[in-house]
Amino acid sequence: MGPGRCLLLLPLLALALRAQQQQLLEYVERRLSLLEERISQWHDQSSRYSTELRDFKNQVLGMLETAEKEREAMRSEAESAAVRVDRLEREVDYLETQNPAPPCVEVDETLMEKQVATAKQRKNEKYTKLTDCSDTIASVRAMKILKRFGSTSGLWTKDAAGNSEKIYVFDGTANDTVYVFPRMREFTLFSATRKAARIKLPYPWVGTGHLVYDGHLYYIRQQGPFQVIKFNLANKTVVDSSVFPAEEQIPVFGLSPFTYIEIAADEEGLWAIYATKEDEKNICLAKLDPTSLDIEQMWDTPCPRENAEGAFVVCGALHVVYNTRLPSRSRVQCVFDVSGTLSPEDASLVYFPKRYGSHSSMKYSPQERQIYAWDDGYQIIYRMEMKKKTEV
Repeated sequence: MGPGRCLLLLPLLALALRAQQQQLLEYVERRLSLLEERISQWHDQSSRYSTELRDFKNQVLGMLETAEKEREAMRSEAESAAVRVDRLEREVDYLETQNPAPPCVEVDETLMEKQVATAKQRKNEKYTKLTDCSDTIASVRAMKILKRFGSTSGLWTKDAAGNSEKIYVFDGTANDTVYVFPRMREFTLFSATRKAARIKLPYPWVGTGHLVYDGHLYYIRQQGPFQVIKFNLANKTVVDSSVFPAEEQIPVFGLSPFTYIEIAADEEGLWAIYATKEDEKNICLAKLDPTSLDIEQMWDTPCPRENAEGAFVVCGALHVVYNTRLPSRSRVQCVFDVSGTLSPEDASLVYFPKRYGSHSSMKYSPQERQIYAWDDGYQIIYRMEMKKKTEV
């Protein structure tokens, strides 16, 4: 290539370099402009977020101040309520001390031996029914869980023979105080016992086999022999007592070792479910006179104690509820009809819905045809579907 041509190419190369530099500068300017826009957007967003965070902080501080004021107000109200409750309890204790002391009921052992001997003579005889009740349980129609109250074991019930709406609660398996709620509503809505009256019994009770029947409480005395106490709930006095012939304190239910005698009521009256050392494998049944506590008749049933958790009587037929050592679904697996109308083979196998654990008490209400049960601290109502015994 000659010198002349090189001189001609130099201007062209210079123009190309200037064009490239111009494009590079424009590209750098565009990138800087985009970067400035992003920095501006970030600055705006950061400012907005800071403002929102400051507003949220102020809002939270206001809510915390309000919550602190409400907490102080609630604490003040709770302290005031505790003072009123303490004063009320002192007044109740004072009123209880003003009640006359219950009479000391002495047991006539000779008379008791005669009554037991008479009952044993009629042992295992066919029962002559007092009513025309011929129903039996077909199934559990419905289950209603009321609430959870008190200990894992206990008893709650109504008067099995009266029209009273009062709810009687025995918390635990050994105590001397009964809680009385005026209606089901108060028992359901309030978790504490401040809405309940307290009845302090002259002798502590044991187990969960108690019964409220026709204005009287029938319960098992904790200490000494098996003594059934009849307690008048109106005037808070002991009316009568009777030593029950249950030898050496054998629990009647294998899965409820705290219950030695179960007092039950049905359409026929008062019953006692128990166990003796003579036949410790099976459950025994006795008909009681609610007025005198005399044992009118006794039966040895084929229902085993093992894995039994509770029992109740319906129209003269004993229904024993069974479970397992690891609590599962409860079921009526043994039925014994004292009148011989219903054979065990013809009885329905009744299952209770799976719940929480196992029943510590089951009280049948003959007027309402439902069962008041205590299951691991939960109070449950089972409504029963009934059938005639001839239809089963």
